[in-house]
Amino acid sequence: MKHHQYNPHFTFVKDPVNFDKYTDRALLQYCLGATMYMPGTKDFVQKIVDRSYPGLTSMVMCFEDACPEQDVPAAELNSIHLLDELDRLVKEGALDYKDIPLIFFRVRNLEQFHHFSSMLKPEHIRFITGINFPKFNSVTAEGYMCHLKELNNRFGEVIYGMPIIEDRRVAYKESRLDELIAIKSVLDKYKDLVLNIRVGGTDFSSCFGVRRGINYTIYDILTVSNCLMEILNVFTRDNDYTVSGPVWEYFKANKSMKAMAELPKVDLQQTLLKRKAIVNDAVDGLMRELVLDQANGFMGKTCIHPSHLNYINGMLAVTQDEYDDAFQIMHTHGGVVKGTKGMNEVGPHKAWAERIIRRSAAYGVIENETSYFDLFRG
Repeated sequence: MKHHQYNPHFTFVKDPVNFDKYTDRALLQYCLGATMYMPGTKDFVQKIVDRSYPGLTSMVMCFEDACPEQDVPAAELNSIHLLDELDRLVKEGALDYKDIPLIFFRVRNLEQFHHFSSMLKPEHIRFITGINFPKFNSVTAEGYMCHLKELNNRFGEVIYGMPIIEDRRVAYKESRLDELIAIKSVLDKYKDLVLNIRVGGTDFSSCFGVRRGINYTIYDILTVSNCLMEILNVFTRDNDYTVSGPVWEYFKANKSMKAMAELPKVDLQQTLLKRKAIVNDAVDGLMRELVLDQANGFMGKTCIHPSHLNYINGMLAVTQDEYDDAFQIMHTHGGVVKGTKGMNEVGPHKAWAERIIRRSAAYGVIENETSYFDLFRG
């Protein structure tokens, strides 16, 4: 897998690297980008074979919110069929392993995790990057992670966990900090198996009876923003874990949007933050939230529609100014040095520089802000 394959003719200052589930975790956790969710009942084999979504690099087959409870058995069988077919196609030479996105399965609960995992065969495991754990809290955490470790031992292969922090224990202020610390104490025991922590912006919103509109970002919804900031505070200290941003719920897919021929050459961040129109309100809102996601320390974003893929992954590319500053910081021993647009304080800025260097490996380095528009075009 490699990012931005939807735009093979784009010229990078520094190309993104190839990756798969066996890539070192230190880098792989930065490679998830736009992780697209779909119902576990969806037959997705031919889409992978045809490379219908060349921007798709990671996907989740969901047995939970996207799947009615009565359809879970069918979703499990469909998921096993997906794994069987991928194995067959790769063995027959009809599909190259490097063209298969990172695949995750979002289980419904611990009992269903046990049931689904009992259906797995050794030949399936190389196609499974990890398991998503919904409503992950201090009560469910140990059970999920313990069984995940058992699976790793059983198959002798890495299968990562992606806990989703989204329930009321974290939403409510009086229990939040104790709950987050308790979750982290469990995850720290299994840190090598935790690829990414995800957050449920929609679930948090439901606790307070709110929903962000198309002209707002999640950061404008103060009760939810407060939850998200405390999750980042606990889990992203010194780059301990990567935490992905919440889903953006709006999309407008049409031919003119996909062509993107008339996108203006402007400073992307300044234009978005000043709320000047670029594409349409759905895409502009997504990009505006992505700018704030990155500013606050989120890495990647849950995705529910393929029209979002190019934007989410594209905006994770690093500009040359950012890369040059990060490189300078990582190769300077202390002090303060002149950077591309300001002063780089080597000590305080080192954690930021580490993130930028890893992002640059995963998504590449582009010339400047206006280059994003050329990169978005597929």
